[in-house]
Amino acid sequence: MSSTRDIDNLIELMAKLPGLGPRSARRAVLHLIRKRALLLTPLADSLQVVAETARECLNCGNVGTTDICDICTAEKRATGELCVVEDVADLWAMERSGVFRGRYHVLGGTLSALDAIGPEQLRIPRLIDRVTSEGITEVILALNATVDGQTTAHYIADQLDGQVRLTSLAQGVPIGGELDYLDDGTIMAAMSARKDI
Repeated sequence: MSSTRDIDNLIELMAKLPGLGPRSARRAVLHLIRKRALLLTPLADSLQVVAETARECLNCGNVGTTDICDICTAEKRATGELCVVEDVADLWAMERSGVFRGRYHVLGGTLSALDAIGPEQLRIPRLIDRVTSEGITEVILALNATVDGQTTAHYIADQLDGQVRLTSLAQGVPIGGELDYLDDGTIMAAMSARKDI
């Protein structure tokens, strides 16, 4: 029996995390072991708590520790605006920016014929229910500018046509971006969405 079996198992698990390969996982585990009292023990305790309490919001699909998340229960966020995102990471990115003060709806992915992901595998039926039951006045489609993201946006737009105002995020040149480094699709989107100054 190896004396490092448990450590090796931890390295293997850490290597499965996004952005970490085997070498990065080894370095991270070694650092955690060296800083056991400061990092490893509190991390283990926190992981245990999150493993026991984390759940998806039944309303929007966000991740929290209650059945209905804080965003859905906040009365001041009942603005009539609903921002539709692909996954929780996108919701967290929007929240980090602080520019949107309405509510969210997490689809849980995008439509994909190749992967056999249809509307029923996503939270699209729940989205349509929310539009009518919550008095939504605007649905903002904040989906990624990929083929699957745009296909999903068009499908949702067809389903909600005439029921609510539909908008999408602007696309084009990022702040600090240089034209020479942009792809053709981004430049085309920026040209078609140009505005007066």
